[in-house]
Amino acid sequence: MTTPSQPEQGRPDPGLSAIMSERRQLINLAYRLLGSLADAEDAVQETYARWYAMSRRQQEAIESPGAWLTTVASRVCLNLLGSARVRRERYVGEWVPEPLPEPAEWISGKTADPADRVTLDESVNMAFLVVLESMTPAERVAFILHDVFRYPFAEVADIVGRTPAACRQLASSARRRIRAAQAPATPASRQADLVKDFKQAWEAKDIDALLTLLDPEASAIGDGGGRASALLHPVEGAEQVARFFMERVGAVPGLTILERTVNGQPGLVAQLDGVTVTVYAFEIADDRIKHIWAIRNPDKLRPWTTG
Repeated sequence: MTTPSQPEQGRPDPGLSAIMSERRQLINLAYRLLGSLADAEDAVQETYARWYAMSRRQQEAIESPGAWLTTVASRVCLNLLGSARVRRERYVGEWVPEPLPEPAEWISGKTADPADRVTLDESVNMAFLVVLESMTPAERVAFILHDVFRYPFAEVADIVGRTPAACRQLASSARRRIRAAQAPATPASRQADLVKDFKQAWEAKDIDALLTLLDPEASAIGDGGGRASALLHPVEGAEQVARFFMERVGAVPGLTILERTVNGQPGLVAQLDGVTVTVYAFEIADDRIKHIWAIRNPDKLRPWTTG
């Protein structure tokens, strides 16, 4: 059987290095398509399994292995997106994309973990990923492949199984969703200041200060996945969000709140005995905090913990 470590007849695989060098690109693509690092890793593993299931002759007949891998990974992700909707209907409470720390802050996987190779840019901030979740699988794949990874619509069409014109319409529809939900850009330094002010007001139990930081229509969403306590429905309205956080400050003795980067933007983490138990991502609009996502499902906190 042909495997990465056991090429045909014991001969070294001259293309192994080139094939494995595509892994970072595939992880980046799959995470943006799926919003889950665990699912992205599974999709990439399945892609490589299909590559090494071919004979050496079949592999050598492929003109561009990188393009082949991208096509297969995208199709695997497209299938996963279809089944994900069914799985998430059974998910306990709200489902929020899996948060990522800065590469320097990865704990569990060290340098071997493919997750530390995810490029953190505007296409992985939490607000962007949440909007992607509202798209159909075909919209999401067409948009990510074309607008983020710059694949021509002719290649996208081959992956999605639609005409180039149909894929152009899918990407256009996705862009409209992004524009409708996208808040005006706020400088990173200002975002960091607002998140820091939120942390200080929260720890000081200063509800009036919190209210000045929150958008009147602010919302807070928790994701415990049935594995950790979290509200099953969003908390909406500045006063309700502020009171929600006030009720929880000091509720867990020994809990430490730290400023961290979450998906490339300023955020917070809550640690208990040195273990991250919650990651908070923020969306800021018009100098106010508009959305807060609190990810508590331990399955989504692997890169943040030592467990």
